[in-house]
Amino acid sequence: MSVQSDALKERALQFSLDVLRLIDKLPRTISTDVIARQLAKSATSVASNYRATCNARSRAEFIAKLGVVVEEADESVGWLELILRAKWIEARAVEPVKDEAVQLRAIFARSVGTARRNYSQ
Repeated sequence: MSVQSDALKERALQFSLDVLRLIDKLPRTISTDVIARQLAKSATSVASNYRATCNARSRAEFIAKLGVVVEEADESVGWLELILRAKWIEARAVEPVKDEAVQLRAIFARSVGTARRNYSQ
């Protein structure tokens, strides 16, 4: 395992924890409970699916699993944007978590592109 992949594992895990802590700050309503569950699933999936990606048995499997990570990060961005628009929590608490989701999505999306280019060579 490379130092870079270990650092990304740690970063994805920390993102999951940050999201879970943010979810605990949401007011308890029917609508926030639905969003909280969806966000918890997508955010924790970023970390768990990236771990699975690191254990891929082939380049094709690696690319496919990494694609799932990108999708889950993107879904997390969407839920965080919804929380911001709804103003359920102060923006200063949500923005750093959303920014991290955007950065992780970009990192993993670039990795998919690089892996595809390398795979086709």
